[in-house]
Amino acid sequence: MTTIEKAHLINEKYKAFNFIAEALEGGEGLLSGVAVSVKDNVCVNGMQSTAGSKILEGYIPPFDATVVAKCRAEGAGILGKTTQDEFGFGTFNVNTGYGVPLNPHDPERSTGGSSGGAAVVTAVADFPHLAIAESTGGSISCPASFCGVVGITPTYGRTSRWGLIDYANSLDKIGCMGKTVREAALLLTVISGPDKYDSTVLHEPTQDYTSYADGCAEGLKIGVPEEYFGEGVDTGVTEKVWTGIKTLESEGATVTEVSMPFTKHSLSSYYIIAMAEASTNLAKLCGLRYGLHMPLEGNFDEYFSEVRTLGFGEEAKRRIILGTFTRMAGYRDAYYLKALKVRTKVIEDFKRAFKHVDVLAAPTMPVVAPKFSEIAELEPIQHYMMDILTVAPNLAGVPMISVPCGEHLGMPVGLHLMTDHLEEGKLVKAASAVEGAR
Repeated sequence: MTTIEKAHLINEKYKAFNFIAEALEGGEGLLSGVAVSVKDNVCVNGMQSTAGSKILEGYIPPFDATVVAKCRAEGAGILGKTTQDEFGFGTFNVNTGYGVPLNPHDPERSTGGSSGGAAVVTAVADFPHLAIAESTGGSISCPASFCGVVGITPTYGRTSRWGLIDYANSLDKIGCMGKTVREAALLLTVISGPDKYDSTVLHEPTQDYTSYADGCAEGLKIGVPEEYFGEGVDTGVTEKVWTGIKTLESEGATVTEVSMPFTKHSLSSYYIIAMAEASTNLAKLCGLRYGLHMPLEGNFDEYFSEVRTLGFGEEAKRRIILGTFTRMAGYRDAYYLKALKVRTKVIEDFKRAFKHVDVLAAPTMPVVAPKFSEIAELEPIQHYMMDILTVAPNLAGVPMISVPCGEHLGMPVGLHLMTDHLEEGKLVKAASAVEGAR
């Protein structure tokens, strides 16, 4: 059976793809023989790219995103586009204009979002596979934790965002997933580095991150933020995460508690900033240039409203409205500018902690993957609260990795490791020690 045929079987069972390639074309290089799946908000030449939204149905980019081009240059074959929450708007990958992906450990449970499809394919593929994913507030770490795979979110600007269908420009980061730490580190090695098309990318030397996957934690200083183990974190999750932390200690690391006092304010700051940027970014989807369009009737406001009413899902509309509100005259100072000041305080929290420790360790998510029946009973604010452990490092733009550290209720639990900006090597080193000990 070919890899493409296997991808179709995965899709039939788990609804993991929005688009699958007709053929897998590869070449020579670091990713020779590897099938790379691409989150649906990262453009691939000739493949429908919708960011999970009906408003972009039928949009076929005439170019590759830089990260995709780098994978092709190293011999990878592009397998297809994986499912996601619409524009990244979700924690459970249920806010989609297309199929809702199913968790491979229990199809009655969520994969996590917004990069749910990427995590599913990574978990179940029985062929060489790596996944390009993307995170704004935890969209790589969450599904990696829920599906029991490794997810790396790099430093903001470590990878080019050229060819990404934006959610929030100051927060979006393209990263990777793999079955193992070494596999995810290999993809990060390939996609990192400068890009002439992206003015926000960092001009820092790239590294071979696989060289850090030696399973050794000797000499690492691990900080455990007390605020990440508070109310709402399942005791079973806490137990498994501490098992992972103790593993690092047994492998030669030292462990100490640290305080991150602005963690409690990070969720509100994140959602104000992210929604404000999203409402601005999505204004361009008005039915005139690409994506969904209608017969040109009435004035522009009427046409614009009709297209967006039909094309956007309920959560997208909610975030556009909230984001527009926070940018309005009279509210911008009270909400948006204040949220930016809080963001600075969150960054200072991390910088202060990293003066004393190399790596921060916490639960990736407060719970294991919930059942769809449980998600259906949640209010929107409860969806947002699920991101409480992942939004702070995303606000700060620091790199992070979710690595499996055990199971609770028969479902995977992720250990979240975070380091200072551009210290991805330490992340890989610590995560490989946890993985090796298991």
